[in-house]
Amino acid sequence: MQILLVEDNETLAKGLIYSLEQNKYNVIHKMNVKETSNYLENNKPDLIILDVSLPDGDGFSLYSNLIKKKKIATIFLTAKDDEDDVVKGLELGADDYITKPFSTRELIARINRIALKRDQHLVIKVKDIEFDIDKMVVLKNSVEINLTSLELKILHLLFVNLNKVVKRDEIIERIWEWTGNDVNDNTVTVYLKRIREKLDTDIIKTIKGIGYRIDENWKIITILAALISI
Repeated sequence: MQILLVEDNETLAKGLIYSLEQNKYNVIHKMNVKETSNYLENNKPDLIILDVSLPDGDGFSLYSNLIKKKKIATIFLTAKDDEDDVVKGLELGADDYITKPFSTRELIARINRIALKRDQHLVIKVKDIEFDIDKMVVLKNSVEINLTSLELKILHLLFVNLNKVVKRDEIIERIWEWTGNDVNDNTVTVYLKRIREKLDTDIIKTIKGIGYRIDENWKIITILAALISI
């Protein structure tokens, strides 16, 4: 796991780098907004530990303007034990927030928690069909089914609403509204027919005059993509 540490206090940074590397993490160190921005142009670390107060800017702005768009897990690091700062950081979308002084053990525990969360994904299984929600991949008996982008989105909508009726109007609104195309009930019917043919498993029920539902016996499978040592 590669970690980008953005911290202008060299003494603190050296201590953190040593501790993180002792725990088998690969650490890259940057000291300000400019260095960090330049590095992130061509690199994407797994996690960023970001000091809120930097000599040429603030961590909140750097996160909002760049890091968040790259969807990189981030822990805010600050000397301010201020509730408003904590709330601001979390509302911006940061994964965690830790205030100085802190123990290295606490930081490692938080990093491991984020790593564990990021390295697992959700799979919903209905009969012989598995839908990997995070990867947007559908398998039948472990073989991937070739679905178009729209077919995947429709099936995803049904899978995340298991045992609930998804109305035709909702499918049209959620799947096609952004395209600006003129879509009606017949379009939905055609797409559902194609999906059923490709799945070749009767898991999608038609609720006449209303919509569709998947209500077979199902289970959720959480798959760990990597083992994290704590």
